[in-house]
Amino acid sequence: MNETAQFVIRHGYAVLFFWILAEQGALPVPSMPLLLVCGALAKAGYLSAAPILFFGVLACLIADCAWFLLGRSRGAKILGFLCRLALEPDSCVRQTENGFVRYGVRFLLIAKFIPGMNALAAPLAGSARVGWGQFLLFDSLGAAIFVSSWATVGYLFSGQLEAVGDVVGRAGFRLFLSILAMIGLWIGLKYFQRRRFLKKISIGRMSVEELQRMLDAGEQVMVIDVRGRLSGEDSMIPGAVRIPLSELPTRYKEIPRDRDVVLFCT
Repeated sequence: MNETAQFVIRHGYAVLFFWILAEQGALPVPSMPLLLVCGALAKAGYLSAAPILFFGVLACLIADCAWFLLGRSRGAKILGFLCRLALEPDSCVRQTENGFVRYGVRFLLIAKFIPGMNALAAPLAGSARVGWGQFLLFDSLGAAIFVSSWATVGYLFSGQLEAVGDVVGRAGFRLFLSILAMIGLWIGLKYFQRRRFLKKISIGRMSVEELQRMLDAGEQVMVIDVRGRLSGEDSMIPGAVRIPLSELPTRYKEIPRDRDVVLFCT
């Protein structure tokens, strides 16, 4: 049995609870591998299925309720903070908002399976003024589906996981360094791509003060709010037109060609 499994056996459900709590708190520590190990250990008799489900769902609910409250009170600000932690922040809020527009609160049932959206779904539900009852119901079901699904996979394929663990154990430190190197290269590539993108568009950016001076001077400017439809109307710039980014390809004819156009996003 590999060291990871032995560590989980020794420290039991506390490892599972705090690991999932950290992941749902937006830290980059995926819980799927740990849930697979817990499922395999449940089949071997070292852990029990009910506590795995209980502590996993409890950790999700604690983190999600905190994000939900922050979403209700802080709205777009907390979403912007979470996106700054992401490697691809330009699309994370838009994709999550699109999921909510399409599926409503039911999106919470699948959000935890989608990387980058699991931490955003709860605060977005809060900013969209979803009721506490609906949120707790669908978030609890979503957490239970997430925890039980990966634990079940680990339970069913425990033999294969043990074989993989033996290979990993024999490869030892070299495999660990290789994995770290690949993760580092991937993060570095995403960071480089984002910096290059920001450098390209920086020349076309303007501050809020600059826009206000243009509007006060009576210049012909069209302000387009490209945020999703879940963004509150009270947070719009006066006179702005709401055209979500996903709708620009079909509503481009609404954009005039005889004046400056300013896009406003989250």
